[in-house]
Amino acid sequence: MPPPYELHLFVCTNRRPEGAPKPSCGHRGGEEIRAALKKAVAKHGLRARIRANAAGCLDVCEEGPAIVVYPQGVWYVGVRPEDVDEIVESHLLRGEPVARLVRRVGMPVVE
Repeated sequence: MPPPYELHLFVCTNRRPEGAPKPSCGHRGGEEIRAALKKAVAKHGLRARIRANAAGCLDVCEEGPAIVVYPQGVWYVGVRPEDVDEIVESHLLRGEPVARLVRRVGMPVVE
């Protein structure tokens, strides 16, 4: 049986306690980004193929909010709700990741 979805978008919605030494994506718009992705996926008729999932910490906290596109392994960092339409139209519809938001593998986490 094939997997039910072609792509999963894992959106960090982790929330650390107030005053934690590291930032968290949930406090920086993660939930809003996931909600916007769900709306955009539905708007473009992609719900049967693509799922936007809430995720816990993706461990790039200083660079978040973060999204991982699975199984492609594309990591987006510093995402804002206003970036969602560009991600959907460029990456999900045309197969072209949004370069300015892609975190390069092997790049150090910005402290």
